[in-house]
Amino acid sequence: MAELTALESLIEMGFPRGRAEKALALTGNQGIEAAMDWMLELVAQKHREREEREEREALERERQRRRQGQELSAARQRLQEDEMRRAAEERRREKAEELAARQRVREKIERDKAERAKKYGGSVGSRPSPPAPEPAPVSSSPSQEPPTKREYDQCRIQVRLPDGTSLTQTFRAREQLAAVRLYVELHRGEEPGGGQDPVQLLSGFPRRAFSEADMERPLQELGLVPSAVLIVAKKCPS
Repeated sequence: MAELTALESLIEMGFPRGRAEKALALTGNQGIEAAMDWMLELVAQKHREREEREEREALERERQRRRQGQELSAARQRLQEDEMRRAAEERRREKAEELAARQRVREKIERDKAERAKKYGGSVGSRPSPPAPEPAPVSSSPSQEPPTKREYDQCRIQVRLPDGTSLTQTFRAREQLAAVRLYVELHRGEEPGGGQDPVQLLSGFPRRAFSEADMERPLQELGLVPSAVLIVAKKCPS
């Protein structure tokens, strides 16, 4: 009867029947107090186990977070290194392409010079052009016809550079003045600090500065045929 009373008392206190019966049995039916102590200890033990489990889980989550952070940092560093490597390779490729393009332009100009020299028998160099031959005296005989004006297909241009040197080249009479400027820019040599300043072409005498519109006009239209002397002056960038 005492056991039944203890069990009912525990149930009235809110303990589950199964747990109350187990507590009374494991404590040797020593009464309500012993059973309550056992159940409270069980609850405390489960609470400690839950706290320990949560602490272990929190530690594991922190380890995973740090590991993921390290992996993310390593991946970001690898990505930056790859981008830097690709950028360096792109710069090297662009520089190689630029050098190759400049070399092709130089080779084309050399081929053009060789072809002109072979076709017209003129030498290409930096020597000044020979003076034009003086016209033969015209006879005063009324029966002689007036001489016809000679048409020139070639134009020999001597270009004097600011450093005192000169360039001499033969061009077609119908070529634009821009071809002469391009030839000068490619053959005047590299200036200190790399890069080249734009040039301004001047006629020798009378002194005349050629404009951008003149660059598109043929040499024969500008009065530079069959030969002429041009002067290079540095052109201030606009």
